[in-house]
Amino acid sequence: MAKRIGILGGSFNPLHMGHLSIAQAAQEKCKLDKVIFVPTYLPPHRKIKRLASAKDRYEMVRLGVKNNSLFEISDFEIKRKGKSFTIDTVIHFEESFPKGTKLFFIVGADNFSELHTWKNIDEILKIVSFIVVNRPGFKIPKKNFKYHVVTMPGMEICASYIRRVITQGQSIKYLVPEAVFRYIKKNRLYKQ
Repeated sequence: MAKRIGILGGSFNPLHMGHLSIAQAAQEKCKLDKVIFVPTYLPPHRKIKRLASAKDRYEMVRLGVKNNSLFEISDFEIKRKGKSFTIDTVIHFEESFPKGTKLFFIVGADNFSELHTWKNIDEILKIVSFIVVNRPGFKIPKKNFKYHVVTMPGMEICASYIRRVITQGQSIKYLVPEAVFRYIKKNRLYKQ
């Protein structure tokens, strides 16, 4: 039977419980054999204040997913360097897995509404199916192609909020996995 592989890309600046919850919900609802987290080297669509190094973001994802046998991490975009475009990533995974593997790209409703701005979106749609996860404050727009919707309780957690909390000297415990919490603290990430 053909494998079903989910791809979850992002800056993961830092990886938080929302990312893990989204991956778990997508894995269960769409019966994915695996979800691969792909930290970007440089996000193509936005500038992020206090972007941790690619090495630090990779390590946080590695620590955050290591205890889930259905989750993996890929350093493909980090090794490529430069801006990370989804088209390059999905082609890489299409070529990495046996023919017949079904690839799914997991996005939040906020990013799903911006697909028209993605480089080579028509080509991406030939390679992957989208899994769209609801996000508070964003409607999932209707599109003229097939996609899967995963609805989960609204989580108002986002990486920019976590960075702001750190800057204000407050705790992020329980917002990120314990190993990620310790890594951020040890390496003094996101301090001003």
